[in-house]
Amino acid sequence: MPPPVRNRQSLSKDKFVGYFAPLKSQTYHESTQSRGGGVGSIRSVAWNPVGSLVATGSADRTLRVWNPEKPNARFSTDLKGHAAGIEKVAFNPVKDAELCSLSKDGVAKFWDVRTKACVNEVKDLGDAHALAWAPDGSSLLVGNRSGGLFRISPTESAILSSHPQPVEAYQMSFCWSGKKVFLPTRDGSIRILSYPELEPILRVNHAVKPGESDEFILKGHTAPCLTTELSPTGKYLATGGGDAIMSLFETQDWICKRTNTRIVGPVKSISFTFDGRYVVGACEDGPGLDVTHTETGEHIHTFKTAGPCHALAWAPTRYCLAYSDLGILRIIGLDADRK
Repeated sequence: MPPPVRNRQSLSKDKFVGYFAPLKSQTYHESTQSRGGGVGSIRSVAWNPVGSLVATGSADRTLRVWNPEKPNARFSTDLKGHAAGIEKVAFNPVKDAELCSLSKDGVAKFWDVRTKACVNEVKDLGDAHALAWAPDGSSLLVGNRSGGLFRISPTESAILSSHPQPVEAYQMSFCWSGKKVFLPTRDGSIRILSYPELEPILRVNHAVKPGESDEFILKGHTAPCLTTELSPTGKYLATGGGDAIMSLFETQDWICKRTNTRIVGPVKSISFTFDGRYVVGACEDGPGLDVTHTETGEHIHTFKTAGPCHALAWAPTRYCLAYSDLGILRIIGLDADRK
């Protein structure tokens, strides 16, 4: 296990470009590309909570944990056992060596990456495609393409509870207290539910027509809302949609403060820097990752890519971005750490 990385200071807007402009991305090489890999192979990217490891899950069933300082696959950990393509990977937010992986056949596996052992498995989750840990690491939410929402535990093989949804949900996120879940849906809205009850937590303050719901719902997309991400400060909720828009909702009054319309395709992954100052979204169409300043909505910088990006994640402790590019993992920001 590599040692924890050093924390970094925040960068102001005028210094961001100067910091990243001279840096080159590091490519992480798979030992083989013969298992169905290629363009779009990596479906999910995740850092562990101390920023010392990066996990990738691929459509070809490859599940790998990388040491960012050693890009060759022989220094990585290959976790084998999934029988279908991997849709999501996520580290336990309070344990730096516990990883959950979710495959398309509805199986969630829990791994101790130090021993390569699968320590728990939960089945029968349907055509699963969304996964999020509760902030205390005690449970997770899984969503599938049939509208199913499941609460599972890293220590129990049985599903804790099932919560069918009226509309298919996508990649959800938690508030930092763990008491609320932000649930993006196929109709473009974002529901705010209590946890673990998974009931609407906010109500509108005006009269509704007979038979209509008084649930307060965020509306910010004209196509399915595909992902959500809460800023580290808790001030903004970012949402990404199939309409190629990334929206920023202010969490005090739940008003959409800013939108990024520079993105040219569906936004399937969003990530804030550790300080919440900058946010970037992964785009399925076209090269380039646009970084936006959270407070002003200004376009700050574009990371050039060779092709579409399906998943990305800023490191939790420093300005270091991991992302997929033509099915390969790249990380930018490591050069600065060696200076």
